Amino acid sequence: MTPHTIGEVADRTGFSASALRYYEGIGLVQPASRTAAGYRVYDDQALMRLAFIARAKQLGCTLEEIIDLVSIWDGSHCGPVQRRFHAMVTDKIRENKTRITELDEFSRQLTRAAAHLRTAPVDGPCESSCACLTTPSDPGIACTLDAGAMPGRLDDWRALLDHAVDRTRTTSGALRIELDEHIDAAQLARVVAAEQECCTFFAFAITIDQRGIALEVTAPPDAQAIVTALFGQPA
Repeated sequence: MTPHTIGEVADRTGFSASALRYYEGIGLVQPASRTAAGYRVYDDQALMRLAFIARAKQLGCTLEEIIDLVSIWDGSHCGPVQRRFHAMVTDKIRENKTRITELDEFSRQLTRAAAHLRTAPVDGPCESSCACLTTPSDPGIACTLDAGAMPGRLDDWRALLDHAVDRTRTTSGALRIELDEHIDAAQLARVVAAEQECCTFFAFAITIDQRGIALEVTAPPDAQAIVTALFGQPA
């Protein structure tokens, strides 16, 4: 074992000494021992764990997610950690694609609003027909969900879509998602109602027939990227 002082570990990992002490306090990493004077001494395994923590932070993992990953880390079996890490990163890809699509649409809304506001103002004070108070004739695709509520909504959809067994297109062009027998139909209905309230461009239909329970999602052509990012696409 090559011993490392806390200062050496800070220099090699980029984590400050205070961060290392904090990580020790929450159980993320522990010094291998202490000197007679009480100074922390770290081994190579601790350096490896800190490198892993740094990589997880680089990929946007939260502290809670890193704690979850480290809880199955034992330094000798990579498989469970890598599979869990892969699942987290895959979830982040989907979240970011959804956010990028929605930000692109918001940019288009701002562009339409700017063009609308360039029109000649009314002759007199602002009133109900002026550009300050009206929207362009083409409102486009808009989602009114607060940004702070979006992660929770995405978690709701992920939990429901974990029950998806097949995705197809109906003859009308809707995305049909067939769900397994363990789906919570009441929760599905609640999330569908909440989504339609903030994203009125969606149309949903929950079907129950001899094939089982399915969710059909319809949206305008301009919103197909959002449908794919949020609900997936046919195999």
